[in-house]
Amino acid sequence: MNALKRHRELDAIWASEKGWTGWFSTVNHSDLGRMFLVLAFFYFAVGGILSMLIRAQLATPHSAFAGPEVYNQIFTMHGTIMMFLFAIPAIEGLAVYLIPKLLGTRDLAYPRLTAYGFWCYAFGGAMLLFSLFAGIAPDGGWFMYPPLTGPLHSPGINTDFWLIGITFVEISAICAAVELTVSILKYRAPGMSLDKMPIFAWYILVTALMILTGFPPLILGSVLLELERAFGLPFFQTDLGGDSLLWQHLFWLFGHPEVYIIFLPAAGIVSTVLPVMARTTLLGYGWVVAAIVALAFLSFGLWVHHMFTTGIPSLGVAFFSAASTLVAVPTAVQIFAWIGTLWKGRPDLRLPMLYILGFFLTFVIGGLTGVMVAIVPFDWQVHDTAFITAHLHYVLFGGFVFPLLAGIYYWLPLFSGRQRFFRLGEIAFALVFAGFHGTFLAMHWVGLLGQRRRIHTYDADAGWTAINLFSSVSSFILAIGLAMVLVDVILNLFVAVRGKRNPWNAGTLEWATMAPPPSYNFASLPEISSRDPAHADPGLPNRIAGGEGYLGQPRGTLRETLTVDIASGRPDYVVRYPANTRLPITLAAVTGLFFLSLLVKVYWIVPIALIGVVLLACRWVWGLGQRVDEGPVPVGRGVSLPPAAETAKSPGWWGSVFLLIADATFFGSLIFGYAFLWTIAPGWPPPEWLQPLAPELAAGVGGAVAAAVLMRLTIRRNADGRPARITCLLTLAAMGMLGVAVATMTGRVPAPTGHAYGAALLVVGGYGMLHIALAALMLGFLSVRIAAGYVSVTRKAELHIVRLWVDYAAATGVICLLIAHVPVLLT
Repeated sequence: MNALKRHRELDAIWASEKGWTGWFSTVNHSDLGRMFLVLAFFYFAVGGILSMLIRAQLATPHSAFAGPEVYNQIFTMHGTIMMFLFAIPAIEGLAVYLIPKLLGTRDLAYPRLTAYGFWCYAFGGAMLLFSLFAGIAPDGGWFMYPPLTGPLHSPGINTDFWLIGITFVEISAICAAVELTVSILKYRAPGMSLDKMPIFAWYILVTALMILTGFPPLILGSVLLELERAFGLPFFQTDLGGDSLLWQHLFWLFGHPEVYIIFLPAAGIVSTVLPVMARTTLLGYGWVVAAIVALAFLSFGLWVHHMFTTGIPSLGVAFFSAASTLVAVPTAVQIFAWIGTLWKGRPDLRLPMLYILGFFLTFVIGGLTGVMVAIVPFDWQVHDTAFITAHLHYVLFGGFVFPLLAGIYYWLPLFSGRQRFFRLGEIAFALVFAGFHGTFLAMHWVGLLGQRRRIHTYDADAGWTAINLFSSVSSFILAIGLAMVLVDVILNLFVAVRGKRNPWNAGTLEWATMAPPPSYNFASLPEISSRDPAHADPGLPNRIAGGEGYLGQPRGTLRETLTVDIASGRPDYVVRYPANTRLPITLAAVTGLFFLSLLVKVYWIVPIALIGVVLLACRWVWGLGQRVDEGPVPVGRGVSLPPAAETAKSPGWWGSVFLLIADATFFGSLIFGYAFLWTIAPGWPPPEWLQPLAPELAAGVGGAVAAAVLMRLTIRRNADGRPARITCLLTLAAMGMLGVAVATMTGRVPAPTGHAYGAALLVVGGYGMLHIALAALMLGFLSVRIAAGYVSVTRKAELHIVRLWVDYAAATGVICLLIAHVPVLLT
């Protein structure tokens, strides 16, 4: 088979539907990556327009441009859109598009999950955008501090849009994080061991793990605040045993890692692009990887950095101040590695390099002001002033937007297959750089003079007028520069001339395929022996196109790729992807109906939407697997591998592991919140305790142990070739016994609207029952699959996936019972 025929056959298998209707059914990562990026930059434009309105309002004292009610919505939505609808989705879009190409594989681990995540983002973002145009947008600031956002002080629907809309959008981030983590660990070109991975993949891997552990606390906080607003559960009301500081802890447990979730992928772009521009390799690859991991760990120990003025104990302030300054160490390792790379190379000052130099200056200033606010006495002076706003923008714009623009110009020839013809980019860079520093250096200054953040006006005699006017004029120069970038990119996408493959002479795999890449990425999967395979083997693109790698022969209509052993990169098993489908957009729409019914408080729709989600999820997984044993199949180069369904650790098993890590973080945050209220909040002890009940506790523990043992027995019987359905149903019965115990406990909690103690136990019990119900549903589904012939001695993957969820439900169910009983017994 020649290269052209191979291309035609593979494209017929992997391509999306033709025309605009294909957007709704595509599960191809290149399509979805582009859709993420287009929508993210649309929101960047909306957020940018809102920032222009803010600067127009503050340009002169006593401006009549916008009243305080409208101004509150504008600055709240500016921050919300930039953080949740632009920065994170832009990272997701870039990673979704690039990671399979960098890793030398054909798609991400779960193509339908990528599509579902995109549509959740699209629908959730549309919900927030509607609130903006309808004049009922959130108006409590992008971090939504109660009691300001509680039911007493914000009784309208504005805050609910934020709490429910952002939670809906965060489903997208969790989906992408699971997707990217499993893809980077398992879906790589054969031979690509961990130490040969592209540096950008390391940054995205660490970022994805941070999303899995950083976002759940915010989701929990949003759930608790919405429960307080909708049903009167007093988690943040001091007079009823709540504490508004609990929100700040949960928010900043997410909020501070969020800064690094945004920064690290941008730093990954710098570490990828800078060596190519310097015509050398990255200095200190291993040290940079260690610095990335260290930065991720440290970022989770800094959340109190944002709460120095809340009256926390001096010892805590000292600890978190020291930790905040310590974060400069791994950051400095990366910066010195970049400087060293420039030193040993021969830098070429092309457009991506200009943006990287802009990043250097801007981010270093932002980092230095970050060290300044880590010093507690200084932080007390500038807290809640425009100085903090300026510092935030230096870190986020300097640390994210400048590298992102460098990355866009670097990968634009790959996206488009064209070379730059129009030269607006250099002029745009000059305007962006000058406009940005004019805007935010002035904001540092006016903040030091005492201007508060989030104010809608100020007195003429405050001495801030000239500085604010200069800042506003500079911001419009910045906006003109960004608009020119947009025009330049569009012109070069559609009007520029065709370019050659690999115009930068880079060494990574994305440049070893066609530009723009075909729907299947690689005609055959290459065997890798170097960190820069395109440099190590200049003939690699031709050998890939000629089918000399793995899976070079198309098999029917099967969409096939390989997984590898995590550490060594040795081929592991064959994965077959589902075809294009509208199931993800349908499931996202029904999920949106669930959130919308909560928002408008039409609660009778909620169970209908939940049943719809369950039915569609069953339809989703029913089409996976196979009814016959297949055995190892040839994949080329004399190697045969088993299909995923015939392994114990299938893609579904890996996805469940990382999803449960996020779930466990949510549960851990809930326990933290309960302990925080118990030990710190005023108004404790509560007027009434839950009465311990020994039979309830014994039944719950017994059911959990029995479920875990019986599930293992089910796997053992299946491995021995004996019927496994009976023990599967017995596991379901044991799980039911645990469920009855947790439900009984939840039904006995003291009045949840009377004190935070009862409210917290109600949420703990609800969490336990939800997971027991989920495990029971899986067990019921598994028993049907066994009866339908999808499980055999060889096809065992589904048993091991269900075991994970049964074990988790059993463990959390017991913990829920212990949380309710043990503290009361000790008290």
